[in-house]
Amino acid sequence: MTSLEVSEETEESGPGGYAAARLLLLHEKERSGPPRRAALARLTDAWLAALFTAAAPPRGVALVAVGGYGRAELSPRSDLDLLLLHDGSADQAAIAALADRLWYPVWDLGLALDHSVRTTAEARATAADDLKVHLGLLDARPVAGDHGLVAALRTTVLADWRNQAPARLPELDALCRERAERMGELQFLLEPDLKEARGGLRDVQALRAVAASWLADAPREGLDAARRRLLDARDALHLTTGRATDRLALQEQDAVAAELGLLDADTLLREVYEAARTISYAADVTWREVNRVLKARSARPRLRALLGRGGTGRGAGKPPAERTPLAEGVVEMDGEVVLALSARPERDPVLPLRAAAAAAQSALPLSLHAVRRLAAAAPLPVPWPAEAREELVTLLGAGEATVPVWEALEAEGIVTRLLPDWERVRCRPQRNPVHTWTVDRHLVETAVRAASLTRRVGRPDLLLVAALLHDIGKGWPGDHSVAGETIARDLATRIGFDRADVATLATAVRHHLLLVETATRRDLDDPATVRAVATAVGSVGTLELLHALTEADALATGPAAWSAWRASLVADLVKRVAGVLAGETPPDPEAAAPSAEQERLAIEALRTGEPVLALRTEPVAAEPEEPEPVGVELVIALPDRPGVLPAVAGVLALHRLTVRAADLRAVDLPGGLGVGEGPVLVLDWRVAAEYGSLPEAARLRADLVRALDGSLDIPARLAEREAAYPRRRGLTAPPPRVTVAAADSRLATVIEVRAQDAPGLLHRIGRALEGADVRVRSAHVSTLGANAVDTLYVTRPDGSLLPDEEAIDLARTLESALR
Repeated sequence: MTSLEVSEETEESGPGGYAAARLLLLHEKERSGPPRRAALARLTDAWLAALFTAAAPPRGVALVAVGGYGRAELSPRSDLDLLLLHDGSADQAAIAALADRLWYPVWDLGLALDHSVRTTAEARATAADDLKVHLGLLDARPVAGDHGLVAALRTTVLADWRNQAPARLPELDALCRERAERMGELQFLLEPDLKEARGGLRDVQALRAVAASWLADAPREGLDAARRRLLDARDALHLTTGRATDRLALQEQDAVAAELGLLDADTLLREVYEAARTISYAADVTWREVNRVLKARSARPRLRALLGRGGTGRGAGKPPAERTPLAEGVVEMDGEVVLALSARPERDPVLPLRAAAAAAQSALPLSLHAVRRLAAAAPLPVPWPAEAREELVTLLGAGEATVPVWEALEAEGIVTRLLPDWERVRCRPQRNPVHTWTVDRHLVETAVRAASLTRRVGRPDLLLVAALLHDIGKGWPGDHSVAGETIARDLATRIGFDRADVATLATAVRHHLLLVETATRRDLDDPATVRAVATAVGSVGTLELLHALTEADALATGPAAWSAWRASLVADLVKRVAGVLAGETPPDPEAAAPSAEQERLAIEALRTGEPVLALRTEPVAAEPEEPEPVGVELVIALPDRPGVLPAVAGVLALHRLTVRAADLRAVDLPGGLGVGEGPVLVLDWRVAAEYGSLPEAARLRADLVRALDGSLDIPARLAEREAAYPRRRGLTAPPPRVTVAAADSRLATVIEVRAQDAPGLLHRIGRALEGADVRVRSAHVSTLGANAVDTLYVTRPDGSLLPDEEAIDLARTLESALR
């Protein structure tokens, strides 16, 4: 027996029968998606109709489903949107009693209810004042009672909507924009709201309302399938969580994917993103058409006044639309880019790129009709002709205007046809919360950022194409840079670059992370570091290309990926590498004498036998007139003794100072200074305040003295901090990983620690190293989001490198301690 048959037998038995039938229906594995939603709506209709009939309602009353329930789109935990409609002839007490007989059983079952009691006139008046009410009434559907009353309401409400469309549609457009600003774009969110985010179910409802106005209509291709996909995902979310939620939280995604029979959470997100992208594009096209029609309507009376009211034929007095040429076969008309009347896409394979480049350069949208015609264009020969390659570069170089044009090409499958490997990165999610975009959108955003940096490189075309392709390997298993190098080589050849340019683009993709990772995780004073980068880059031209690509990539990733501090480190590395490529020899850091400031502090520390501190702000200007403080140099000198690194790191953590780099060196002062003899440890730290102002040096020194003499319990204080450290519910951080890096350094053994960022991480690392009989030469800290990568340059106490076995043992010991 099906759940619907159960409902028919039990609909007279009250809430218990409905609840049992509802539960049975929701757990029918063979029925899901639209059939289950429709069945749930029918089941609920039957139950509510039975309640309505049992209450012996007066004449001229109807129970009406509105909103999602009116569309028969009930998810397992959906609200019931109900209107008790009456013609005003019945006694108010009787109407109130009827409402109680209907609402209380719903509440008793724990179902969410959005209810109202109104006459037709009251419903129209409320709709006139409240846009959301008007939208809900557009989907009004009779459940029980006087169907003629409901039909009259629908006719009246729909007529009101069409008559008021010129005023109401701009209001609806503004509402959609405000919601998008508040909730974000569904197709790029790691935890999207399936209903409220841009491209979600609310936007589908808005498109239905636009269509009902008869003013414009949305592109229908794929829209119904996209809506069903989001509704199916919401159904699965309700069933797996048991809650009325529309937010697809990270911890729920695996279960939702399993409920839908999908491979994994990434497959789920990709399907959701594809649906959202279809809806967002349809919304863009629709609202553009609405605004065009409203603008034309507002201009028509003025135009008739200017031209006079003569003429009797259809369109009399209406001038022909002006067509402004933009490129061969491409014109502007009514604020959109369309194809010229003489254009023949089937004979002109370059036309899609030419039209796209013209649209982006003019900052105009491609019309929907034009894009669909371009989708039928003849395929480009391989390799592409020079004109096609130049038009692609022109499109990518248009900056922000590139994005909507690229999205239009993607909506009709043109991008994948031009660049077949694009399919693997299209709508692909990026699990790292540092990333703002999906992989494909990130590539386009990187090209947008690179467009503003083209004056810094000798080959702007290579920079733009490298930006578009740098993460193309993320659609394949393994290291995306390695996979991307091969794909970029194939695509660059396809696009028509010569052999030398293909090699340069492949190198740029292979090493697009080289500069930022080296600058933030390696000792730039180590000649081996600089030489390794110079060897990988190979030429000054490729170096400048990578420099600009590094900045564009980071800016397109998100606000956490780039800062003046990172920019200064990368610029320093580029300067050093350029020197090596020009034949210069990197200076030997062992031969470098301590600075005057370091020597002064060392003398004072040896004289007093206590720590001496100095703080110095280091401004670096992105623009000369706007210096930006990127951090503070903290120099500490104290007589050499055990426990210095964890003590200093712990004190800095307690004062909420983020460590970016640390350099430790022992300074032997010459005799005859009147301060005694012995090695002094000088620590040169680069730090930044997490928030607020920097602490005073005197406070730092006082806490450091207490930490060194044991009166300040740093581990206990940090444990209290970590207990209060905000963590996302349901997420477990991956375990730390410690490896010996292949750095080819002659100065030290390089240990790399990857762990979850938390207060005092460097302090815990320092404590773990204390018992390992090693000396820390320098530390370099890089943090992106919740992930930290700390690189330590360590030696034996005599300054020699650790043998391989000792280095591996040290890595294991450190990893075990951090767990």
